[in-house]
Amino acid sequence: MRALVYDGQLRLAEGYPRPEPPPGEALVRVKLAGICNTDLEIVRGYMGFQGVLGHEFVGVVEECADESLVGRRVVGEINCYCGECPTCRAGAPTHCPHRTTLGIWGRDGAFADYLILPMANLHTVPQALNDEAAVFVEPLAAALEILEQVQVKPTMRVVVLGDGKLGLLVAQVLGLTGCDLVVGGHHEEKLAILRQRGIDARLADELPPEKADVVVDCTGHPGGFTAARGMVKPRGTLVLKSTFHGDVEVNLSMLVVDEITLVGSRCGPFAPALRLLEDGLVDVESLISATYPLDEGLTAFEQAQKKGTLKVLLKIQ
Repeated sequence: MRALVYDGQLRLAEGYPRPEPPPGEALVRVKLAGICNTDLEIVRGYMGFQGVLGHEFVGVVEECADESLVGRRVVGEINCYCGECPTCRAGAPTHCPHRTTLGIWGRDGAFADYLILPMANLHTVPQALNDEAAVFVEPLAAALEILEQVQVKPTMRVVVLGDGKLGLLVAQVLGLTGCDLVVGGHHEEKLAILRQRGIDARLADELPPEKADVVVDCTGHPGGFTAARGMVKPRGTLVLKSTFHGDVEVNLSMLVVDEITLVGSRCGPFAPALRLLEDGLVDVESLISATYPLDEGLTAFEQAQKKGTLKVLLKIQ
């Protein structure tokens, strides 16, 4: 099969072995996949991953033991866990120490004609939802994870930093809580997407001076932590959504003095993400900047890294 592979350099492989699903897993023919900031960071050295990239996808099940799934359009949770270790039994399977992660750690990903995932990870896509919307389920679920971890009340002041793909999704999700929300970014055309939905979105240097109860860093770069830290009030919560290759220098003493709660936030629930998309409560298709065929995957990656670009999709079939 064809696959976009990173093995120290990014390349399109024409004769890559098609995966064979082991017991309990399904073979999925990928239709559409999205390039994420994590994919861009992997080719810069993040996680030390080598293999087929990609973890945001929509596809069709071609082989699995559950015949009711065959032929169905699906999206898939990316963490594949053992289900038997103490972490899994404690209800935290996404942190299973034995897990593999689609296109990120120990498991080939979605930038290929086919992928395999456990059947338990798959969610069927409602018929009314098109592929261009369904491909956003994984990052939208990641945005929803914040509400699984932090109680955001309508009386709270909340700041989201970053107007990239994830920042725009996080802002729309938090906007549904009724909180006093403001978003800071650097691109007027991206912020306009939020303004059209009634969300207060401003250039970062025009943010109000009042400190916030909750600040979410979606900037995707090391400087975002320092900026977000400066905006959170004492006893407030700083949510970290950015992952990148490299380290951040942190003044831990002042985190102690101000009694700041740090929350790392990663993958989230798929079912509510599908509901939000089906009900039209979140706009994702305005976030699509370009779509390329898999055969032009290298060009797609170049486009995804250009300043001002939002979501770049790969049309596999």
